[in-house]
Amino acid sequence: MAVLSLFLWGCLLPPVAVALQTAQQLYRNYCIARKIGVRFHVIPISHLNHFWMLVDRAVLSRVRRVFGESTFTRYNWMGWELPDRYSSHHELGDAFMLVTPGRNWLYLGHPDLVVDVVRRRDDFPRCVELSQVLDVFGPSVGSVEGQRWANQRKIMMSCFNERYNETVWSESISQANDMIRYWLARASIRTTADDARTLSLDVLSKVGFGKSFSFEGSDEASYAKPSASYKKSLQLILENCILIIAMGPRFFTRMPWLPRKWCEVGEAVTGFRKFMTDTYEAEKRRVSSGTSSAASNSTFLSSLAKASLAAKDGEGLTEQEIYGNIFVINFAGHDTSAHVFTFAVYFLAANPQVQDWLSEELKLVLGNSSPDQWDYRLFPRLKRCLAVLYETIRLYTPVPVTKWTKDKTQTLIVGDKALVLPPNTMMCLAYSSLQTDPRWWGDDSLTWRPSRFIRSTAKYSQKVDNQYPDASLSEEEFIEPRRGTFVGWSEGTRDCPGRKFSQVEFVATVASLFRDYIVAPVPFKGETDEVSRKRVLDLIKNDSGMVLLQQMLHPERAPLVWSKR
Repeated sequence: MAVLSLFLWGCLLPPVAVALQTAQQLYRNYCIARKIGVRFHVIPISHLNHFWMLVDRAVLSRVRRVFGESTFTRYNWMGWELPDRYSSHHELGDAFMLVTPGRNWLYLGHPDLVVDVVRRRDDFPRCVELSQVLDVFGPSVGSVEGQRWANQRKIMMSCFNERYNETVWSESISQANDMIRYWLARASIRTTADDARTLSLDVLSKVGFGKSFSFEGSDEASYAKPSASYKKSLQLILENCILIIAMGPRFFTRMPWLPRKWCEVGEAVTGFRKFMTDTYEAEKRRVSSGTSSAASNSTFLSSLAKASLAAKDGEGLTEQEIYGNIFVINFAGHDTSAHVFTFAVYFLAANPQVQDWLSEELKLVLGNSSPDQWDYRLFPRLKRCLAVLYETIRLYTPVPVTKWTKDKTQTLIVGDKALVLPPNTMMCLAYSSLQTDPRWWGDDSLTWRPSRFIRSTAKYSQKVDNQYPDASLSEEEFIEPRRGTFVGWSEGTRDCPGRKFSQVEFVATVASLFRDYIVAPVPFKGETDEVSRKRVLDLIKNDSGMVLLQQMLHPERAPLVWSKR
């Protein structure tokens, strides 16, 4: 009996100790929040609790069914900002706080606050702890600070210039034309998201490593051993990124007893690392022998290697930093581009009038020329295509922007109050509120309407409808959002270095698809076209959320059909 009692106490003590420690930390943070002087809510589980991130939605859906909506079910899950939009800021003010057992999170929903925080980059640095989970192959520009960040940023910018953008343009057009041929050959398409990932990966392969691949649709892909194929290894790593981040790459490379699929992940990690090492060593040999040239310096990896080897001592990237940045470029450029493109295609499928609006511009700028004749210099003229990208990101930004006070106390002016923020206070630029608040975006702020980013400087007399005027396209201007109201690519000195890359890829792809073709939802039995379009919009609204990035969770539930215009 005594042994049984000891065993039971042994089982109970750890969770009780954790619960007591959590309660103590929560009370401490509650007291801190009261002193700051903003309105706040208390939630019992930290945003960064990894176990909770895996089960939060499933648990909260059951709690909600039994007890109804509460602060716990409204705020205590990853991605709560998307359905909440600007509601909390209209209820609680331009700045409010969520108190958790880990840290206190201050949410900023006014553009002036965002501009102030971004301007004071030394006072409010980006919280690199959150991005260090991506250091799978080494540190990157997103996970270091101070002089190391300045050195990495300077060298990283050598990868994002007009020479590379020209390659992005031509490769995106080539891939998109292969993809539309694949889609046209099928009665319906349920693989939009998967095919978008393939296109994005193929573009990155060309620009990042000089590897060209023909587009393969989801049911065309052939099996290749991960270690024998660069593309297959990178694809497998990106598809299993969450698992690799959680377990670490060494877990998959040093455990031969793992299930076959996990062993293949290990083979992919080993194969991809070997490819990067071989390329890096080859570039080192070219630099040391004096044979490195502009032609050999035509990929991301070779550019990083050459720039680092040519830098002064202590200013270049280490070999591990080169590998880390190459992985982050692929992760950020692959998943974010694919998810945004998927959202855009489904929005366009539900809005045929916007497809007509796009086609007007594309026919004016591109005429009837063959896609292989489209010059990169046409990119700035495709303003409506760019507006579709901005409007999609406005409503569904893939990555939130987080700052913090780090180890110092800082002061932030909010209205007529000076908030004293203690060390370790997290600060979230409330993207979902900033980018949909009617104060900045008008009464239709929750409606997907790309024309809000276009202003015509010419007078016009005819209209396609009330939203899309048939104005003189050559005199249209793209409207840059008010600073602080749009943080889709972050803001300030630590904004996304791949902004132009992503814009060129998206515009080239959209141009290739929508000049000559249209997309529509496949109507279910008994549906009219109008009902099927509403169903797609409902799917976007109700079945999107944060996994590692913001994405449509089940786009395959709404098959699409493509046809010649």
